[in-house]
Amino acid sequence: MVDIATKAWNRQWKTDPIVRSLIDTDFYKLLMCQSIFRNNADTQVTFSLINRSKHIKLAELIDEGELREQLDNIRTLSLTKGESTWLRGNMFYGKRQMFQSDFMEWFENLRLPPYHLEKRDGQYELTFEGSWPEVMLWEVPALSVLMELRSRAVLKDMGKFELQVLYARAMTKLWQKIETLRDVSDLRIADFGTRRRHSYLWQDWCAQAMQEGLRDKFVGTSNCKIAMCRELEAIGTNAHELPMVYSALSEDDETLRDAPYKVLANWQKEYDGNLRVILPDTYGTKGFLKKAPAWLAGWTGISVDSGDPATGAEMAINWWKRHGEDPTQKLVIFSDGLDVNKIIELQQQFAGRVRVSFGWGTLLTNDFRGLVPKDALSPFSLVCKAISANGKPTVKLSDNPNKAMGSVSEIIRYKRIFGVGFQEVSDVIV
Repeated sequence: MVDIATKAWNRQWKTDPIVRSLIDTDFYKLLMCQSIFRNNADTQVTFSLINRSKHIKLAELIDEGELREQLDNIRTLSLTKGESTWLRGNMFYGKRQMFQSDFMEWFENLRLPPYHLEKRDGQYELTFEGSWPEVMLWEVPALSVLMELRSRAVLKDMGKFELQVLYARAMTKLWQKIETLRDVSDLRIADFGTRRRHSYLWQDWCAQAMQEGLRDKFVGTSNCKIAMCRELEAIGTNAHELPMVYSALSEDDETLRDAPYKVLANWQKEYDGNLRVILPDTYGTKGFLKKAPAWLAGWTGISVDSGDPATGAEMAINWWKRHGEDPTQKLVIFSDGLDVNKIIELQQQFAGRVRVSFGWGTLLTNDFRGLVPKDALSPFSLVCKAISANGKPTVKLSDNPNKAMGSVSEIIRYKRIFGVGFQEVSDVIV
């Protein structure tokens, strides 16, 4: 096992790449990329970095030259033969050849497109422009680089023994969480922590700790590289990016209203089984389920990713019942801002009512709260989102208005079209 503390202290080489592989990314990005490659390959998009935790001045913490060096390194990466073989031949969700030959040939020749970087008001403005299948693959590595450079900036003045103690405390903190979760009956939990991890090595350690400590309760990781290296299941489905871009491409109010369902109709042509999981909250879960076509009720499950998680699950259960479906055979995946107490609470509340699963993210792979002075390693909310498609702005409403994105006028328009009324505000943890 890698000595993370020594690695953090002993950086004597010129460049220490943070992202060393194009599959050091979330599995859902590759699944979505294949669908986009088939259906919207020519769509032009812009992705942009958004720091929701504005009190953290990233441009004052992270050296611009070092950031550019890391981003430039990512642009040199391509799939290795081993990675290509794993994607082409491995079994995902019980299916071989999940990724088809035409997509794989494109992916094997891919180099990520250029980026644009500026400083403004203590923050970095980082944007990516180009064809959707290429640009979308910048999201996860860009976030991983910024999160780890922030960690390195905080750690750089610590001595070797101080770092060893820090990581020992962090390991103990995580292991105590794992010991608590061991006793939770019928638990199914996965690592969803790539995008806002402390570092790659730390995420890898967390996955191994979960694998040993929870055994069959730990069902896999969203990180493709770690899944390949540790022989874990690669876990993921789809994200808000799809309905956001499809909606931006809509020509009028009627096609906008139908856009979230068109996304899933295309998804259904590509994937089946446990990959047919609905993410309903992009423009409000209540309105989505109210107008959803009946065929969606036959899908495997729903992901609850914003707002009050219990409320979202209850809405899904009632929706399935109205359509004559048995909720006990359906899957509900909770993934928003989870930590041990909330995981246990939700498991107890919904066990036996639905099949429950958890995607444990930032507070698995980046919980250094209380371990350094001024809480300088506390996790924060950093995202990289599609902000336009073919020159038209994107919008996200969410079940939590604090996660909304878009201009005021477009948000008002989307709320009218999707019938979004009062929404309860909750803090964005990560």
